[in-house]
Amino acid sequence: MIKQITRAVFKSYYKSVEKFMNDPIGTQTQNFANLIEHGRNTLFGAENQFDNIKSIADFRKKVPVAAYEDLRYYLDKIIIDKQQNVLWDSPVKWFAMSSGTTEDKSKYIPVTQESLENCHYRCGYHMLGLYAHNYPDTEFFLGKTLVLGGSQQINNIGNSAFTGDISAILMKNLPFIVKLARTPEEIALLSDWEEKLQKLSAYAVKEDIRAFLGVPSWILVLLKKIVADTGKQLPDLWKNLEVFFHGGVSFTPFREQYKKLIPTEKMRYWETYNASEGFFGVQYSSKSKDLLLLLDNEIFYEFLPAEEWDKEKPQALTLADVEVGKQYALVISTSGGLWRYKIGDTIEFSSINPYLFRITGRTKQFINAFGEELIVDNADRALEEACRVTGAKVTEYTAAPVYFGDNNSGAHEWLIEFTTKPADLEDFATVLDENLKKLNSDYEAKRSYNLSLTKPIVKILEPGDFYKWMKSREKSGGQNKVPKLSNDRKYVENILTFLGLKS
Repeated sequence: MIKQITRAVFKSYYKSVEKFMNDPIGTQTQNFANLIEHGRNTLFGAENQFDNIKSIADFRKKVPVAAYEDLRYYLDKIIIDKQQNVLWDSPVKWFAMSSGTTEDKSKYIPVTQESLENCHYRCGYHMLGLYAHNYPDTEFFLGKTLVLGGSQQINNIGNSAFTGDISAILMKNLPFIVKLARTPEEIALLSDWEEKLQKLSAYAVKEDIRAFLGVPSWILVLLKKIVADTGKQLPDLWKNLEVFFHGGVSFTPFREQYKKLIPTEKMRYWETYNASEGFFGVQYSSKSKDLLLLLDNEIFYEFLPAEEWDKEKPQALTLADVEVGKQYALVISTSGGLWRYKIGDTIEFSSINPYLFRITGRTKQFINAFGEELIVDNADRALEEACRVTGAKVTEYTAAPVYFGDNNSGAHEWLIEFTTKPADLEDFATVLDENLKKLNSDYEAKRSYNLSLTKPIVKILEPGDFYKWMKSREKSGGQNKVPKLSNDRKYVENILTFLGLKS
């Protein structure tokens, strides 16, 4: 009976996906109208003349594409001045903490009741519907789902407002019936990672775990601990293990590690694209990792072509205008109160019937292999402080992730040219690490207890090495720059091989 009822529910979830797939442009038009109607009742709407917006063209004329810094004025009114009806016309009770920008250790993304229910949770149901449509024999719902919750503790900031990372906020607000099928909240939301991992391990070995949900890097740490604690292989421990619903970072660096931990063809991996700002995509088919753009989630999407990214007044496209094979930066307006917000991610459509896409990167250089979202500004400022403390002087650098291995956690590898080398390289690396923690809350969280991310690995290059490498690539002109951060090891491996430093 449980199987029949649950599968019927999953089919209803898939029908809601079919509905927006059959009318994607109409669904987006409806989203736009709904958002504008709510926005009219806000301070932001009054300042941007929402009463005079009758079309998408009007919207674009009156509301500029925005970065996080552009929202700070309005967020301060909500968080500090305790005002409401600032960005959205219902109370904002939650703020999702995400990685910092040039000025902030953490961003505070508003999360409303509407965005919780009609974006994050609704898209979670879409995920289940799509998965069950592809695998009608699924039985993961008959057991428990192992969830590793947020890295930021839930904090009360007054006036019934709270902060935490998005996974913690989602878990805190889940319906009671859903909570019963997952890791207990009192364990999943513990703020001490060492205690959390120990209790999760003790809990999980006693349960019929059939699914995982979370970020690959953190789930991997937990699974390795469970193997170490029990001395058992995971398929022997959980005979009904079926699927990992994963997102947050690319799964590519972790795929082989999971195959080693779960050496069975029965295990399935289902990708999602969710963030603090919203839930945007879910894997569409078992035959491809391409994601379906989710359209009925109270998000109005716009897309910036690559040639518009650095313009002061970029011209965006609607969904009806996008083409297959071109790079676009995502711009979103949401029921969380984000208006024409550029989130920094870039995508490429592989199909427009239905709208399928791949995440291709960021509009800026970054490292996000483990969910740390390290940006160039963080790196520059941390290096500057490390130089000040140690007396070193840096001329050039690049950094990239070191992926999980059988005997190591992840790390960042830094190749640095110094005009003045530090007297103690380990001391330099320590100061660099401490300042990255101060500047970026996501990096700080991933460095907790060396579980997901260990101390930076710093390697010294000789003066002129970067120039020689750039010249060898015919990129020694003034317009060509050494990439400071990369989310893969392509540049670092190429440099080390070129210089004969590859071990």
